[in-house]
Amino acid sequence: MGSKTPESENRRNHGDSSTSDGISSTGGEPRGSHTSRDGDGCVGEVVNEDDSDDDGAETTLISPETQPPAGSADAQKKKKKKSKKKKKKTASSPLKQTTPPRIPLSDLFPSGDYPEGEVQHYTKIKSATAEARHVARLQSNSEDGEFLRTYRKAAEVHRQTRRWVQETVKPGQNTLDIAEGIEDSVRALLGHPGLETGDSLKGGMGFPTGICLNHQVAHYTPSPGKGVVVQHEDVMTVDFGVHINGWIVDSAFTMAFDPTYDDLLAAVKDATNTGVKTAGIDVRISDVSAAIQEAMESWEVDIRGKTYPVKPVRNLTAHDIKHWHIHGGKSIPFVKNSDQTKMEEGEIFAIETFGTTGRGYTRDDVGMYGYGLNHDAPLTTSLPIASAKRLHRTIRENFSTIVFCRRYLDRLGLDRYLAGMNCLVQHGIVEAYKPLADIEGSYSAQFEHTLILREAHKEILSRGGDY
Repeated sequence: MGSKTPESENRRNHGDSSTSDGISSTGGEPRGSHTSRDGDGCVGEVVNEDDSDDDGAETTLISPETQPPAGSADAQKKKKKKSKKKKKKTASSPLKQTTPPRIPLSDLFPSGDYPEGEVQHYTKIKSATAEARHVARLQSNSEDGEFLRTYRKAAEVHRQTRRWVQETVKPGQNTLDIAEGIEDSVRALLGHPGLETGDSLKGGMGFPTGICLNHQVAHYTPSPGKGVVVQHEDVMTVDFGVHINGWIVDSAFTMAFDPTYDDLLAAVKDATNTGVKTAGIDVRISDVSAAIQEAMESWEVDIRGKTYPVKPVRNLTAHDIKHWHIHGGKSIPFVKNSDQTKMEEGEIFAIETFGTTGRGYTRDDVGMYGYGLNHDAPLTTSLPIASAKRLHRTIRENFSTIVFCRRYLDRLGLDRYLAGMNCLVQHGIVEAYKPLADIEGSYSAQFEHTLILREAHKEILSRGGDY
């Protein structure tokens, strides 16, 4: 989810984020595999007492004296026994994710160990000052392993959901169906439908699913009951987040059905990967910004016979992430700047870039993207209408400071809440977010990853085989 530049919004301190440096392995015993090891626990073969040559026949005891001579036909007949049927041992296969994704991740990974993200080692060694500065931060998080498992689980939910999008979305589909399909998948994989009060605080969407087409750059989500049909010539950006207990994985990608736009997508992906590679402990934000700009502006694209330079969007930024806050306070522009602020150990960053063939500057568009409860808003306040008070309580109990949209309120069964929402916005309790667009006729793309700066390396949590 893109952040506006510091010039266009006030920075706020949202508190410290937890850090981690525990390492967990991936995989775990497939569900049900214990049944293939020991069967029913019996030692040796079980002989069925009913195994006889003739079912239901009377049993005759034969004394040694009355037994036929060895080798005779009667002896051969007597020696002939019915072969016993051995029970076949059946092994249950590991669960595979459905299409669309609906099997909770806790069933796919019963051990609780989720795939590790991509590990990149730093090119520079952190200073002793920085190390000492963050000893307290590291020591304060004694559950490093659990923290990483939480983040890795959220990242795996993102990977499995977006794989479904990339494999199934085609021209002719409606953006509302795509957005709701993403959100249904995330909730199902987390095991939190979010329909009961407080359930969505345990796990759910990190912010409303953004689906931008062509000159739309960021913060477009379908309104309730509405959507746009995707065309073959469209460039479509998908931006969604997954949160578990307020820790958010923020990742985005762009799709194009016409190879005409391949270079545009490659340019923005290159810029994002450059930002990821440059990021690290004690690295200045200005250095990351300069590297991103140089990578993106080295590209130019040809679209239907006309050549365009790829421009970084100047008034959007990458950002850090803090607990319950998608924008933590630090911003990384995509153009050169003099910000000497350093990245620090334990911080979580959403490294994203937006590239466009337009002006490289966004404007507010019509409509509404979503809303977010201001972190410093009072729990109780005097409001002129009762519906605003009820809505304020619903937001606190179901979203806290996670950004949400009107579709999420409709899903909870709320109606006629717009007057109350406008009242909350006017009183500064809730902040409203508008869609952002470049000039019509232009094309834009976005790629984004969430990473954590650990002591010896950075882990790109949301990295996958796709991007």
